[in-house]
Amino acid sequence: MSPFYGSAAIGPGQQPDYVNAVAQIDTTLSPQALLTALQLVEQQQGRERGPERWLPRTLDLDILLYGDQVVNQPHLHIPHPRMCERNFVLLPLQDLAPDLVLPDGRRVRDLAQDCDRNGIWPLADASR
Repeated sequence: MSPFYGSAAIGPGQQPDYVNAVAQIDTTLSPQALLTALQLVEQQQGRERGPERWLPRTLDLDILLYGDQVVNQPHLHIPHPRMCERNFVLLPLQDLAPDLVLPDGRRVRDLAQDCDRNGIWPLADASR
């Protein structure tokens, strides 16, 4: 698991800052079954989904990568389509796997080096 980072919320209205991290897991679940399991965890933690995007949420679990697979289904896209635009994904991912190469050939280290560092900060990691 990566260290924790704080970041300003994305979207409209006043929302509290977010805590972000990236974790690598091993699973026998298919990508779709993993998404279903993650959404169940979100629901159990009080996340409510509605028609409007960018609502405040208690928990947001995303599948960034699934090995070197590329998945394009109506409700599941892997690699995550916006992961390379988000410093709150790239910086923790670089901490976890700096030499990782994405399915399109880009290196996480290079993407993180070029990303904007505004609105993100490292948090003290009490779990380590």
